[in-house]
Amino acid sequence: MLAFIFCLLLAAVAVEDAFAGTEIMISAALSLKAPFEDIGRIYEKKYPGSKAVFNFGPSGTLQKQIEGGAPVDVFASASPKELDDLASSKLIVSATRVDFAGNSIVLIAASKAAVRPAAFSDLAKKNINRIAIGNPASVPAGKYAEEALKNMGLWENLKVKLVYGEHVRQVMDYVARGEVDAGMVFLTDAIPRSGEVEVIAEAPASVYKPIVYTMAAITGTKNESAARNFIAVVISKEGKEALRKHGFVVNLHR
Repeated sequence: MLAFIFCLLLAAVAVEDAFAGTEIMISAALSLKAPFEDIGRIYEKKYPGSKAVFNFGPSGTLQKQIEGGAPVDVFASASPKELDDLASSKLIVSATRVDFAGNSIVLIAASKAAVRPAAFSDLAKKNINRIAIGNPASVPAGKYAEEALKNMGLWENLKVKLVYGEHVRQVMDYVARGEVDAGMVFLTDAIPRSGEVEVIAEAPASVYKPIVYTMAAITGTKNESAARNFIAVVISKEGKEALRKHGFVVNLHR
């Protein structure tokens, strides 16, 4: 019996040692920066000696990096499309894929703006000249903004007014500095900068597909066990609390 208990203790130490010093690379949508940094600290505390390293950027750009062979262990995207594309190329471990958060699209303006829209319909008015959104080709927030504007019947009239940002932070900067009259971003992008920008309106959920953040381990990772552990932390009670704290929806129905 003593020998059996000793073996169990050795096995437990071996498992712990397996993660000691393990560094995993997580590529994640820029809008996830604040909650994922919190979750990274939770992960590192749960697995002492492990380290979560983050590469934040536009989901489309991160997808291309992975397709180009970037050494990534986990990818978290702001829309399902990027992971769907990677799955079709067998570049994700499908069994690890999970939808973990939701968001909404909002209309924003600079807090001190003298000219601002009061609703989405005001974007077509002559006194609104420039509207910033993420580049729909690579920024999920921009794709959702385009879809919303099209379904509200505003897209064709507004195309000449649009200023494309290469990531959500650039869109936020354009609005906060007053370089544009309005912008469309995820709600979670606007919350941290509430002193600089004001949320004017939230786009009706009926005008765009549900915003779903999804993640998975990347095929060929040498740290699949650690990657699985990080994903488990994201969807744990502590992970959900971190996401909720930063404005994300965590009870998804998809």
